[in-house]
Amino acid sequence: MRILKSITMAAGLALAAFGSAKANDTLVVGATAIPHAEILEFVKPILAKDGLDLDIRVFTDYIQPNAQLVSGELDANYYQYRPFLNDYNKERGTSLVPIVPVHIEPFVAYSTKIDAVDKLADGATVAIPNDPVNGGRGLLLLQKLGLIKVSGKPELTSPEDSLPTIKDVIENPKNLKIVELESALLPRALAEVDLAALNGNYVFEAKLDIDKALLIDRGQDGYNVWSEYLVTRPETKDDPRVAKLAKALNSDETRKFIEERYKGQVVAAF
Repeated sequence: MRILKSITMAAGLALAAFGSAKANDTLVVGATAIPHAEILEFVKPILAKDGLDLDIRVFTDYIQPNAQLVSGELDANYYQYRPFLNDYNKERGTSLVPIVPVHIEPFVAYSTKIDAVDKLADGATVAIPNDPVNGGRGLLLLQKLGLIKVSGKPELTSPEDSLPTIKDVIENPKNLKIVELESALLPRALAEVDLAALNGNYVFEAKLDIDKALLIDRGQDGYNVWSEYLVTRPETKDDPRVAKLAKALNSDETRKFIEERYKGQVVAAF
């Protein structure tokens, strides 16, 4: 009887060890909610079948997903384009790596007070994001509207190109008051300003009617500047788990999901 119990216990331990060996790997990925986390949720069951479990952490800001990736709390993130990543690496001495582009989303000029740019009064308050990259893109958007003129390139032709700052505004005929606010707060600030430059993900999260935007920059410039990337650390850029996620994000199934879910407001970048 003791021999039989020993054999049974040994068999059970062997099965447990085999089951553990077959358990899925896990990849912890940070993202903003829409569309990034939604796209990750779409590929999650596909990856599970391929032996990889996604642990998706949703953020409301643009700093913590990179900070937690650097510290090792995340294995990867997906929420940013390369100009933002380049600026982050430069300012903080980090070396985060872009892996694959996934999608492009709009950047818009939005107002709840006027329905045409020519109705913007002299001395009006205009809000742009307070980080250097999205703020610079906001200034370029105001230039496209004919409201200001900035020195330097009117468009980026490379992710390494520099973006303007408020100090680079050389013409402001309406004497606009340009204020800088955190990107996530801009939709809520629309009642307090006359016009704002908004990132697409926050437009979607706030459920604003994008068709009412005064200008929509689709970001499809042919240079892949504004594509949103899967990003990781240098030591994990060749990690098989990251490779599996990159493949799933650049799959035909994901392309179809983006097309059907976002109806052209978000487009695949691959």
